[in-house]
Amino acid sequence: MAESLAEEAGRITITTLLREGIKRLQAAGIESAGQEALWILEAVLERTHLQLRLDGERPVSPVQHQRAEDLLRRRAAREPLQYLLGSQEFCGRAFTVTPAVLIPRPETELLVEETARRLVTTPRPLIADVGTGSGCIAVSLALNLPQAEIYGIDCSRAALQVAHENLMRHGVADRVTLMKGDLLEPLETVSAQGRVTAILSNPPYIPEDELDRLQPEVGRFEPRLALAGGPDGLTIHRRLISGALRYLAHGGILAMEVGAGSAPACVDLVRAQGGYRTIRTIPDQQGIERIVWAERPA
Repeated sequence: MAESLAEEAGRITITTLLREGIKRLQAAGIESAGQEALWILEAVLERTHLQLRLDGERPVSPVQHQRAEDLLRRRAAREPLQYLLGSQEFCGRAFTVTPAVLIPRPETELLVEETARRLVTTPRPLIADVGTGSGCIAVSLALNLPQAEIYGIDCSRAALQVAHENLMRHGVADRVTLMKGDLLEPLETVSAQGRVTAILSNPPYIPEDELDRLQPEVGRFEPRLALAGGPDGLTIHRRLISGALRYLAHGGILAMEVGAGSAPACVDLVRAQGGYRTIRTIPDQQGIERIVWAERPA
């Protein structure tokens, strides 16, 4: 029986497997079923898109067939493709991701772009990435600001392990220090009071009553700790706004990502706190006010 199954699997061609994969993902409601099935086969067969097309009539091995079937089954169950393949692109670079970390989103690239633009002429800036997760923000800034010293902070040891892998992957482990702890507290251990050039964060910002309405890929598989932002989605933002002034240097920056529609309320919190100036919002490509930016007076 085992031999006959292996022989049967060996006769399945790349084209047939791709066609069956697309049908399975379409039946599961995956909008980009064709592209995702193609990405899965590229990973399993270690071939490019073009090679898959050119070698369409080539049979797949029983091991490859089983591996593809497993990934397609899991994707049909709405497990995020990024976790299945173990990678996600951010700022033009590939980052390792696991279920221990939030999957990087394009809108978060705004934090990197705006901070790099603002600090490009600043000598030896000190930057804290609070809630570093995969380390995508810290790594991207280290690569764009070679003179920067960066702290990547997270309360999850598993997330920090992923971040460390990404530091090594991109060759910046000598300039990014990972620290375990709650929000800004680890900065106390390095006497950072009044010395930090920029505090950046993509904190949890999903309101509690919206968590159960998230799409399955997010609500069922991404870490809840990185999603749940309290009753109004701004619980962590409040703590950052009140705590950052202790560590920011004069002229220092506090930049936080916020959920859709939350920017005005977050700006109000910053103004009510006092001690900040140049308070503004930065929209993403969809026109959503995505970043709240504030500075400590020089």
